[in-house]
Amino acid sequence: MHKVNIPDHIVARVLKRQGRWNVHDDVPPQNTALVVIDMQNYFMAPGQQVEIPAAREIVPNVNRLAAALRRSGGLVVWMRTVSNEDSLRNWSHFHDVLNTPQRRARRAEGLREGAFGAELWPELHVKPDDLMLCKTRYSALIQGSSNLEAELHRRGIVAVWIAGTTTNTCCESTARDAMLLNFRTTMISDANADHTDAEHNATLINFCNNFGDVASTDDLIARLERRGLVGQPVRR
Repeated sequence: MHKVNIPDHIVARVLKRQGRWNVHDDVPPQNTALVVIDMQNYFMAPGQQVEIPAAREIVPNVNRLAAALRRSGGLVVWMRTVSNEDSLRNWSHFHDVLNTPQRRARRAEGLREGAFGAELWPELHVKPDDLMLCKTRYSALIQGSSNLEAELHRRGIVAVWIAGTTTNTCCESTARDAMLLNFRTTMISDANADHTDAEHNATLINFCNNFGDVASTDDLIARLERRGLVGQPVRR
C-alpha cells in the first residue's frame, strides 16, 4: 500500500482557500458514484506489460467502498480500458509516437475486447446492479472516450469518488475532467495505485491543491455511516 504524504504547507493552503479539508462531504450517497478505473488484468496481473503491483493491494479497499456505497444507495461504476479501431485511429499520437511499435502491438492485443487483459481483476466484488463501461482514452470523461458523463447525469449523480490505477494517469485524467464538468470530485488516497509512492503522492498533492478533495477509504465509509447523511439531493 502506498505511504500517503501530503505536506503540511499544502494542507494549510487548501484550508486557507476553502475553509476545511474536505468540502464534498454534504452530498447524499444516492447522488454519489464510486468510479473504479482500469482495475483489469492488463494493469494488475503479474507479467503484463503495464503491471502495477500496488493495484493488487488496494482491492480490499475498493471492495469495501463499493459495498458501503451500495448499501447507502449510491452507484458503483467499473471502467475498463479497451483498444479498438477508434482509439488506434483517433488517438494515434499516443499509440504511434509515444509507444514503440512493439509496445503498441502488445497493447492493442492485450486490451482488445475479449482479451485477458481487458477483463476485470477476478478478486473485485462486482454486483449485477453496478454500471460496467468501457473507455478508449486515459480519461473516461473526455470526448470520444466513453458515455460515462451521460450515464452519471441520467442517474442524478453529483459527486464522484475516483479509485483505481494508475493514480497519475487514467485516474487523475478522469478526476480532473470530472471536476471541470462540475462533479464534486474526490480522489481516494488508499484506493488508487501507481508505480511508486512519489508518483502517487504527486497526484494527490496536485489534486487537493487545485481540483477537489482527497480522502481515505475509512473517511468515506465513516461519512456514509454518519447519521442524517441521506437527505435531499445537493445542487451541483
